[in-house]
This record gives sequence, structure tokens and C-alpha cells, in this order.
Amino acid sequence: MCRYIYSEPLPLAAIVTRLEGPWSRQRVEHEGEGVSLAVVRRDTGVLIGDVVLMWLSERDRLGEIGWVLSPEHSGRGYATEAAHRLLHVAFDEWQLHRVIARVDVRNETSQRVARRLGLREEAHLVSNEWFKGEWTSEVDYALLDHEWRDGRVPCSCDDSIHGPASSPAHSDT
Repeated sequence: MCRYIYSEPLPLAAIVTRLEGPWSRQRVEHEGEGVSLAVVRRDTGVLIGDVVLMWLSERDRLGEIGWVLSPEHSGRGYATEAAHRLLHVAFDEWQLHRVIARVDVRNETSQRVARRLGLREEAHLVSNEWFKGEWTSEVDYALLDHEWRDGRVPCSCDDSIHGPASSPAHSDT
């Protein structure tokens, strides 16, 4: 589960500490902050992953989305559904102009998720980062607010999608 992300699995005590601290954020007020939401199966209540939305730039109204899912639950649409709900937060609540996703080129599953979300491939960066002892490449994806509003991304969400992820304070200037 941690092959393509920066952190290694955390011990339970560290998870509890983070859940009581930075991971408990329900309001984003400054660029550089974000929300991380658990992905839980409705039918079993089992935690199977998480999705994150970061507010990268107030001036550019830019955000970054990411997802991590337990491999035994992949291929069933859970990551796509959870990330799609965060796109609602990004564009409908936070009023972002652009959302990006950076994916390790070897992570074909996450690339498929990005494409299903309607993000378009914008760049393939070759050996751009020293990661876990080797040079790795990434594929960058993006979606603009007008593409979201124009229906580029089909929506089958119900009204219960909007959670506590309050919009960041930004001006319209």
C-alpha cells in the first residue's frame, strides 16, 4: 500500500496522535493546508484507504488531490468514488480553478483513476525525483473548474457527499 507514497506504514500510536492533531482538520484556512478523509466501505465499515485534498496556492486557486487504497480493495471503484467526492469540495465549495494529481509512472492503477475522474495527462516527468532509493518518473494530471462545471466528469453522487471540509478563505481579486 505504501509503494508509491512518501510515508511507510505508521504504528497505531502514531496514527492515533495524527488523528487527534493534523488529520482532524475540518476547515482549511491557509494555502499549504488540506483535508484527509478516510475511505470506509459502507457495507462493512472497514477502513480501506484515504483521500487527500491540499490547497496549494491562494493566488492561483490551485489544489492537489491524492488517494491511497488498500490493494485488496482496488479495482472496485472505491478510489474513484472517494476522489470524485473531493473534487466536489475542490470546485463546488473551495472554488478552486485547477486541481492536479501527481502519479508515479509505474502506478497504472492510479493513472486509470485519474483518467476516470476526467483529469487529463499534462506532463510525463522523467527521472524527476529521488524516491525510496531510486530515480522515479511521474505523470501529472489536471482538471480545470470550467471542465468540471461543463460536465466533463459524469456525476452519480447523492446529496450526502458534502462533509465537514469547509471552504478556504480566499478573495475573488
